[in-house]
Amino acid sequence: MGRTYIVDDTVGQYLSNIDLQGKPFVSGLLIGQFSSQKDYVILATRTPPKEEQYENPKHPKTKLDNLDEEWATEHAHQVSRMLPGGLSVLGVFIITTLELANDFQNALRRLIYAIEKSMNRKRLWNFTEEEVSERVVLHICSSTKKTFCRTYDVRDPKGSGRPADWKYQSRLSTSWLSLECTVHIDIHIPLSTTSVSYTLEKNTKKKSRGNVQAPSHSFDVRVLTQLLLNSDHRSTAMVQICSGSVNLKGDVKCRAYIHSNKPKVKDAVQAVKRDILNTVADRCEVLFEDLLLNEVSEKKFHILPHRVFVPIPGSTVMLCDYKFGDESTEEIRDHFVEMLDQVIQIERLEIAEEINTACMSSSMSNEASLDNTEDKQPAQPIKTTVVLKIQQNIGMIAAFAVAVLAVGISFHYFSD
Repeated sequence: MGRTYIVDDTVGQYLSNIDLQGKPFVSGLLIGQFSSQKDYVILATRTPPKEEQYENPKHPKTKLDNLDEEWATEHAHQVSRMLPGGLSVLGVFIITTLELANDFQNALRRLIYAIEKSMNRKRLWNFTEEEVSERVVLHICSSTKKTFCRTYDVRDPKGSGRPADWKYQSRLSTSWLSLECTVHIDIHIPLSTTSVSYTLEKNTKKKSRGNVQAPSHSFDVRVLTQLLLNSDHRSTAMVQICSGSVNLKGDVKCRAYIHSNKPKVKDAVQAVKRDILNTVADRCEVLFEDLLLNEVSEKKFHILPHRVFVPIPGSTVMLCDYKFGDESTEEIRDHFVEMLDQVIQIERLEIAEEINTACMSSSMSNEASLDNTEDKQPAQPIKTTVVLKIQQNIGMIAAFAVAVLAVGISFHYFSD
């Protein structure tokens, strides 16, 4: 017996409204939550076309084998940043013409494995052995409207697809549980002499029923961090010479959602922990990408983008994005349209963290010692904003900092 997918009615409406407009197929992502018994799909979003597809409308792709895996995988990565704790990319969908109805399996099978492989490389955490390893592929024929749902076990690259049940349900996520917390981050990440000599570009490339509105169930969460080891504890850490460091310091807003069908405490705890890791790592990555794309002077402090939330219509679940201080709300709106095919109302944009200015200083030389890394703090206090304190050259440490976040953050906030 295959897995069962409980799907919000709005997802079915969204898929039925997609018009191929002369193209042989349209593909996209399915978003929701895994659970041991069944999975919940609350959102679908088509993958935006590449620019060259706009420039050559007379030469559309006619073979599913030409499905751009790299483009679809990058879309999945961008969308994953916009998901709070508890939500994941569950799989992919494709809508094809009748002529291609039998030609989709191999292309989609490769795509589902490519997406999972890419996501695994970027996560700071791993799925446990007990968690679901099946990902869903939904195929819809544009003319007959027939749907075919199959799952693939991503832990078995040679496995074949298994039939799955696709069941619609109204108001699926109107009573999901919300868990919120503010976590103070204060992590010092030393950089070895070898790592700070790498260039930024080189490293980043390795980079309820009825019409009554259900009440929102929200819980405030307190995160208790692990105590420091006593002096009698024998350490096996290897000592290395360090010539620089990265400090992550400030408060981050975290949020996770859990389905309302007999949820377990361990699932809620896990969702919150993973959101802590995701939001800190994603902010760093967004900042480093911005430094690559825009020429900026070397400064002492860099403000990581702050988190904003937007509600999904008809749901208590909210999606998120990251906004720099000089970005407009219109840019956030456009990003939601591009990545999630969702038109949001700017007045419903929830800014989770306040914006405060902070000073930034020039980089230090590679020979700087750790004794001289305590720089003077800015006169204006930095509130509810994560500050990335760069004590070495930006181009040398940015990408490496993302890699070592797995060690630093996990030690402080992900230990059981």
